[in-house]
Amino acid sequence: MSRIFVVYGHHNLEKSFNQEIRDTFCSEAKKLGHEIDLINLHGEKHIPFYDGTKPSEQILDYRRRLEESDVLFMISPCYNLRATAILENWIDLVLAPKWFFSFKRLVGNWGYPVAGAMKNKRAIMSMTYGGNWFSIQTWFQNIPFRRIKAGVLKLGGMKTNYIRFYEVLPGMSQEKFDMHMNRVKNLVRKL
Repeated sequence: MSRIFVVYGHHNLEKSFNQEIRDTFCSEAKKLGHEIDLINLHGEKHIPFYDGTKPSEQILDYRRRLEESDVLFMISPCYNLRATAILENWIDLVLAPKWFFSFKRLVGNWGYPVAGAMKNKRAIMSMTYGGNWFSIQTWFQNIPFRRIKAGVLKLGGMKTNYIRFYEVLPGMSQEKFDMHMNRVKNLVRKL
């Protein structure tokens, strides 16, 4: 079975829809024999914002654990057309050049990315939205989708999946909630 590195980027570790995704995913994965390596970013020692210094021991530890994993699963709500700041910062520091990808220069500033340590591993990004699918996909053009999945994760040569949950609001019906959790369980079963 797979070793799955789960990065949880929501401030509420105990009671939120994203916490339900995290717990359902981890529970289902363990039932199927997968090993889970979970970090709750708000429960970890905070990492500083990128300032040009070399990676800290904490960042190097995350990278080592990622290298030992088969799957990276990131969970975040969508805030202001992006993942949470704490998850974005984690991505900036951990999935950084030259460990995650490098750049092969051809002529001047022209070239292409070369995948690094996570090449050909699976990455899954879970994003929750308060709005409905039509407004998100029509007006906001899935900005987090394009930046994280089609940008960052592709630079590292990862095989990517993106699971989106719309209309995640406090008044969600039990039927809609159950439908979302079944999608999470199905995601795990396909690994």
